[in-house]
Amino acid sequence: MCYNIISSMEIKKHHKLTSWQFIALGYVAVILIGSFLLSMPISTRDGSWTPYLHSLFTSVSATCVTGLAVYDTYIHWSIFGQFVILLLIQIGGVGFMTIITLFSLLIRRNIGIYERRILMQSSGSMRATGVVKLIQRIIFWTFIFEGAGFVLLSIRFCADFGFIKGIYLALFHSVSAFCNAGFDLMGVIGEGASLIPYATDPIVNLTIMALIFLGGLGFIVWTELIDNKFNPKKLSLHSKISIWASSILVLLGALCFYLIERTNTLEGLNSFEALIVSLFQSVTPRTAGFKSVEMADLTDSAKLLISSLMFIGGNSGSTAGGIKTTTFVVLIFGIVATARGNTDIRIGKRRLDICLLTQACTILATYLIAIVTCTIIICAVEPYSLTAVLFETVSAMCTVGLSVGITGELGSLSLILLMVLMYIGRVGIITLALAFFEKRSNPPLQRPLEKILIG
Repeated sequence: MCYNIISSMEIKKHHKLTSWQFIALGYVAVILIGSFLLSMPISTRDGSWTPYLHSLFTSVSATCVTGLAVYDTYIHWSIFGQFVILLLIQIGGVGFMTIITLFSLLIRRNIGIYERRILMQSSGSMRATGVVKLIQRIIFWTFIFEGAGFVLLSIRFCADFGFIKGIYLALFHSVSAFCNAGFDLMGVIGEGASLIPYATDPIVNLTIMALIFLGGLGFIVWTELIDNKFNPKKLSLHSKISIWASSILVLLGALCFYLIERTNTLEGLNSFEALIVSLFQSVTPRTAGFKSVEMADLTDSAKLLISSLMFIGGNSGSTAGGIKTTTFVVLIFGIVATARGNTDIRIGKRRLDICLLTQACTILATYLIAIVTCTIIICAVEPYSLTAVLFETVSAMCTVGLSVGITGELGSLSLILLMVLMYIGRVGIITLALAFFEKRSNPPLQRPLEKILIG
């Protein structure tokens, strides 16, 4: 009897999902529910059934806070469909485990150790203690930031579209911007318009940029900033790197965009308007996906610049995608450390373990392999240029949503590949690797050491 009880406990323990598997499969569940709802006639304006592949693509794009779309969100989807997309964006942005925790707290259910481990991985926290309090603060400040954006955007949209529609547009775009999703309802002006009609509007641009920046900064970073009353000396190294890297990338990206496009898309704008447009094109590749100029009209140099910014993305533990700014910084300082023969990475008066460089290189290599592989396949089956396809695959993998306008014209295979890239980009390479390839124990065996030539 005792043996049977122990055996059943071992089987139950063996079949229990790890925290990484729970996160990976949780996103799949949310995507499938969303795709079913979006395929129904109630989700479209004309009451027709949406092809399931297109519904699935939209659900993946919304849940993975990307923004790539096969249909114009305002023109194709009904109010119900738009609400489903908005809900998927919010769940994907703050993390589905955050939403589950919110409901658990509302019904006064205790959060167990197993759930706390999942929350720690989902929120990007480095320790399990205080993770529930962190989730509470994430929920609180998410609504504060989105609420502030909603109020500011309402000023412009209510004046342009009337009170009811203006309120609705402000709410949708505030959530979409903070969650770095890039879905928009500007089809009310014209199909695929995005924020081009407001390219030089300071209220809309500055509000959207602030929401994108805050969303891409990371939950850990802005809770640290608030706790320490914005005193930079009290911040952790992670937060300092995140803030400095993000700020430098935005300013440098804006300067480069202005220099490249001043005789193209920026021609005819005054200095202030050119500054606003340049800043916006530097902020939005942090995985937001809004556009205030037509991507197809950019020079190849500008497209490559934006692709590079998309590839780096935002910060770890945020709503943004890409390899992350901290990964990029570790790679840069890791190259310096390797060149100097150091056994660790030194940043300021702190040092990082060299194993972080291995993880950063793994993320970089995986992203490059996935993007190049999918680009080759899509180029082989689609009639579009390498530049257009590469822009699309980088945008999908890094969950950005910017496009040169080919998403809606792609075939089934290409859409499936983009969905895979979006899912990998949102869930994360490390999460997927640990979810499906994590070893339970290391064998007590060490292989013989050998050397090979590299470089």
